[in-house]
Amino acid sequence: MGMESHTTGRHWERTAADLLSSHGLVLIAHNHRSKRGELDLVMRDGGTLVAVEVRFRKTASRGSAAESVDRQKRRRIISAMQHYLMCHPEHRGAPVRFDVVCIDGDHRITWIRDAFDAS
Repeated sequence: MGMESHTTGRHWERTAADLLSSHGLVLIAHNHRSKRGELDLVMRDGGTLVAVEVRFRKTASRGSAAESVDRQKRRRIISAMQHYLMCHPEHRGAPVRFDVVCIDGDHRITWIRDAFDAS
């Protein structure tokens, strides 16, 4: 990932975190990395732990931002969340939800709650 896309990604992650915070979610961690994958944002929604994948697509030529979260990407997010829970035992046992925040080229933001499950 080039420096420009890295900076853009961080900008949209902050934007997503601000949006979700305005809806009552609390930011716990960002950019949690492991060999298994990365979690853009980890937030808490009441007693539920929420892994948030932030996707930006400048154009829809390769599909929409939502379509870019394919089966392989979902598996990596689920695996990264399992790693996060191993590293943070204080969150073990909490229900987990997987959300996706999509930003398309016209800067339209779509929040997909419970976008997929861990099965």
